[in-house]
Amino acid sequence: MRPDYDALRASDATVLRLRALHPSLIDFSTGRVERLLAALDHPERRLAPVMHVAGTNGKGSTCADIRAIAEAAGLKVHALTSPHLVRFAERIRIAGKLITDDAFQALADVVEAANAGQPISFHEITAALALFAFAETPADLCVIEVGLGGRFDATNVFEAPAVSVITPVALDHLEILGPELGKIAWEKAGIIKRGRPVVVARQEPEALAVIEAEADALSAPLSLMGRDFDAYEAHGRLAVQFGERLLDLPPPRLFGPHQFANAGLAVAAVLTLADPRIDEAAMGRGLASAVWPGRFQRLAKGPLAEQAKARGADLWLDGAHNPHAGKALAESLERLAAHDGRPVALIVGMLGRKDAASFFPWFAKLRPRILTTGFESQGATPPELLAQAARAAGLDAEVQDGVEAALTRALASSGPAPHVVICGSLHFVGDVLAMTPDTWPT
Repeated sequence: MRPDYDALRASDATVLRLRALHPSLIDFSTGRVERLLAALDHPERRLAPVMHVAGTNGKGSTCADIRAIAEAAGLKVHALTSPHLVRFAERIRIAGKLITDDAFQALADVVEAANAGQPISFHEITAALALFAFAETPADLCVIEVGLGGRFDATNVFEAPAVSVITPVALDHLEILGPELGKIAWEKAGIIKRGRPVVVARQEPEALAVIEAEADALSAPLSLMGRDFDAYEAHGRLAVQFGERLLDLPPPRLFGPHQFANAGLAVAAVLTLADPRIDEAAMGRGLASAVWPGRFQRLAKGPLAEQAKARGADLWLDGAHNPHAGKALAESLERLAAHDGRPVALIVGMLGRKDAASFFPWFAKLRPRILTTGFESQGATPPELLAQAARAAGLDAEVQDGVEAALTRALASSGPAPHVVICGSLHFVGDVLAMTPDTWPT
């Protein structure tokens, strides 16, 4: 691990200054960010069409697919996503390019002056900064990912988004959004706006009832996967049934069975956008080229990758940290292992607020070797507790002192070279990517 590790991934002076001035002061309203946006002459009203994406799992992948499709069609796309893995710049793409340090510093000065010392959180001020940057640079589309929840998130400031998108809703961030699934769905459904279309992934019945009620109350046309459109794998390709159209598309580049659903949701959202410049060919090119770091990402560079390669093993990173994501990861690994019968090892680090007890049972069928470790965050779960949760699920688990030691242990086993997956909280995954600039997201 880097000796200068900062759990916030704040590596530049501007981010450090903003975090010091504006800590994470939770405010269950959008009033503070709306005040700041008004002081900036409402950049949120001067944007290219907005696709606003909320949900528990798959938000980032869906955003990545939408952006890749639009860019494959030649469109210029602004994107706001979170969290970042290594550098704050990953959160803000201006016309397809990560924001530069100089541009970020200049924009921060403008936004700080407009805020005039008023109470505001770091997330709120950086969301306002991104929207201000987007308004100042021409583009064809804005892809905006909700940071947390939806209804009171700092991004929920658009009166008429072109399309709202809700990915699968599941139990996560219970200390803020929960505890019931219906309450979490109510938070996510807050991005639905009066009369504006909303495209929704498959949902648990409790979540769907809440989302449909919100859409009905706002007369928002709702398209639901599995009812109004569908997407599925067919002979290794992605089939999307949308109205009378049946699209035959390449498989998504993002790996895993669940990525077919994410890609199908992205395609349905783009079809709902109905931009004539985005044709079926662009959809195929986009899905085949989309990149989303830290989500079942094959790690091919850096010291850990070289160590795995020397043993003949492959190394993967995945930010799965809740039960729904654990299920998706387990299904991906079952498919991977089925090809060659090689064993699987999981190196797991997780924040304390995550539900490890419900995460590990999904791996019971695969029975991977579990190696738990801590990482440099005050909120990290002690690896002993993670190992106990894995053992309670009937899995073999042992504690290791750091990801390097865990990888060495995973590779030391006799027999075929394993598939090794470093997984858990995105802070943990980001720390691995930060070990060398060769693996920094770009």
